[in-house]
Amino acid sequence: MNTLKKILIILSIIIAIPLIAALFVKREFTSERQITINKPKQEVFDYIKHLNNQKDYDVWHKMDPEAKTTTSGTDGNVGFVYTWDGEKIGKGEQEITNIVEGERMDTQLRFKEPFESEASCYMATEAQGENQTVVKWGISGKSPYPFNLMSLFFDMGDDFDKGLQELKTVLENQ
Repeated sequence: MNTLKKILIILSIIIAIPLIAALFVKREFTSERQITINKPKQEVFDYIKHLNNQKDYDVWHKMDPEAKTTTSGTDGNVGFVYTWDGEKIGKGEQEITNIVEGERMDTQLRFKEPFESEASCYMATEAQGENQTVVKWGISGKSPYPFNLMSLFFDMGDDFDKGLQELKTVLENQ
């Protein structure tokens, strides 16, 4: 009986430590990455404002290519919704909420599984000459407790870096 009591105490401590630590970790997150693409700004923007094109460059589509996707609305326009349901990437949707033509596209991400959460995302373009464009990809949101603890170990910026590099490759090889 004494051994069982010790095991239960140790297990309780193992479970309690991360839960207590999560109380002190920020629940808000933000990340932004950028890359320079050797293409004119309007050409780059016309490509990135279509959410269906993300399958060509973002890491999540490559992580779960069998994920089921559906869309509603007109891609590249405010109100377009892209929905996914995958074994590895969970369930969610992304909606275009604002477009400043040639400059910026804002979207709302709504994650439904493995846990519910929302985030604001954007892609912005800046001309760096006639045939060079800086693309910025950013996100901000809140992580619910205790999932906010994951922010100590995971930064979406790494995925943005990979996705932006792939975007550069796709666009510069067109």
